Amino acid sequence: MITKIHPSILCADHGNLRGEVAKLTKAKVDYFHVDVMDGSFVPNFGCGSEIVKLIKSETDIPIDVHLMIENPARHIKFFCEMGAAIITIHPEADRQAARTLAEIREFGAVPGIAINPGTSVEAVKELLPLCGHVLVMTVNPGFGGQRFLEFTVPKIQRLGELSQELGFSLCVDGNIDAEKVGWLQPMGVSNFVVGTALFRENYLDVIEAIKNKT
Repeated sequence: MITKIHPSILCADHGNLRGEVAKLTKAKVDYFHVDVMDGSFVPNFGCGSEIVKLIKSETDIPIDVHLMIENPARHIKFFCEMGAAIITIHPEADRQAARTLAEIREFGAVPGIAINPGTSVEAVKELLPLCGHVLVMTVNPGFGGQRFLEFTVPKIQRLGELSQELGFSLCVDGNIDAEKVGWLQPMGVSNFVVGTALFRENYLDVIEAIKNKT
């Protein structure tokens, strides 16, 4: 299994974002992960369209947009037209999640759902065949630097099995470092959102350590 790294732009130095994007591009990351937050679905405000535009103008690396917002269907066309390669929504925030996932695919992006720590696999199982990407939150969404919630691991194991059956990429997000990659990857996790652990160290060293764990 090839491990793919999604640096979380939320944790980057936004005073030098062009420089951060350039260094991450040079380090050959696989995606740029952009958290869009509305201050309602989660208690914080995050990256917006200007961040996506800047990244798109500076690199050819695909962008993974995580919509932590109420009623995400309103903005699917907008982010697809901006060039998002993956768009992930929270089912709890969308009354017609199946329709929204279909719309993401129709506009040419990979549809995904994000599963909060307190959301079970059973609660979203009907949506999984509609997804090309599933993001498991191992922290409560909205803020970086939180503690990894170990009770999410059995859910990750179950989704790892389902990813083989249904063909979606399985991603985890929340206090991820090289050590956690080493024990999550055998469970079927192929994609990792890396935030604080990446940006507080030399990018190349952290990425090399992650790749060496797989």
